[in-house]
Amino acid sequence: MKKQDWILVLCVVAVLTPFFIPATGFFDWFNHATASHPYIMAFFKFAILATLGEMLALRIRKGVYNEPGFGVLPRMMVWGFLGMCIAMAMVIFKSGVPVFLESVAGCERGTLAAVFASPTFSWGKLGIAFAVSVLMNSIFAPVMMTFHKCTDIHILDNGGTVRGLLRPMKMREIFATKVNWDVQWNVVIKKTIPLFWFPAHTITFILPQTFQVLFAALLGVALGLILALAGGKGK
Repeated sequence: MKKQDWILVLCVVAVLTPFFIPATGFFDWFNHATASHPYIMAFFKFAILATLGEMLALRIRKGVYNEPGFGVLPRMMVWGFLGMCIAMAMVIFKSGVPVFLESVAGCERGTLAAVFASPTFSWGKLGIAFAVSVLMNSIFAPVMMTFHKCTDIHILDNGGTVRGLLRPMKMREIFATKVNWDVQWNVVIKKTIPLFWFPAHTITFILPQTFQVLFAALLGVALGLILALAGGKGK
């Protein structure tokens, strides 16, 4: 590994170490902050972790974590916004899908919601978690991933600057000529969603609430890495 890799490893260790030292109280603070300010925390978690995933993808493709025009700060801003949207979608689908399943199965209102909310693992809870994951990733994820791809192109086209990010996006031009729809559809949507995100978020939804927060945040690294590598493949 190169010097830049060791620096990254040391930074990651320094950030994660307080979580495993009870005396620091960092883990309890993190959980309290997430419960009290879920969307603000989602902004920072995804801004940091998903952008890190994109930087790792750049390291794999080109051997560096950053380059002129890459736009680390604009990417963090976009991922922070998307993180808030993801947190919102998780609340909506976790609450709504059990109600939908109850209406389809003809169950008494609240029956499946109680199973899903139970801290005890059961096959019923696993099935509901899978249904939540499938519906969220089938309805919300394609829109979110395509929007991210458009912002990614917009950042690169404007030199990776914050000012460039704030310029109006040329959505018609980006959709028509700059998005590689073969990769976006056949790789990002058709493959990563059913093969990775369906099972990944199923696991997320059956974990205790405390661990859901951490696991979803860590998945932000995978999300940034997958989307960035798919974008590199398209080029």
